Amino acid sequence: MKATIKWVDGVMFLGESGSGHTAVMDGAESQGGRNMGIRPMEMLLLGLGGCASFDVMSMLKKSRQPVTDCRAEVEAERVDAVPAVFSKIHLHFVVTGIGVKESQVKRAVELSAEKYCSASIMLGAAGVEMTHSYELIAAES
Repeated sequence: MKATIKWVDGVMFLGESGSGHTAVMDGAESQGGRNMGIRPMEMLLLGLGGCASFDVMSMLKKSRQPVTDCRAEVEAERVDAVPAVFSKIHLHFVVTGIGVKESQVKRAVELSAEKYCSASIMLGAAGVEMTHSYELIAAES
């Protein structure tokens, strides 16, 4: 994998992934930015949530669960020092569907956290306290 980060001005950067997709990163006005993009540390949380969601949905599809929606809500705490690394991250999955088995959702979330999600496992190995939860919402038929 490769990525290129190009400075635009101030504290704004344009990140381009190896697959050719771009994202704007910028800081708050108090840090010299114009608040026109995602903060770099927020980008890490988005990547984590995307990685874990990919795993969870892949497993639910393989087990033929009738999922109509899946949302990962990510909350993080950072230490009050420099570097302001993450100390705790919680991923909460909200899975909606008609007749989705709770045991399958639980298993998918656990397997993602313990075996498959590279981002989650890497952050945990770096000392971040990683926690996961889920809720299942029955969709109207």
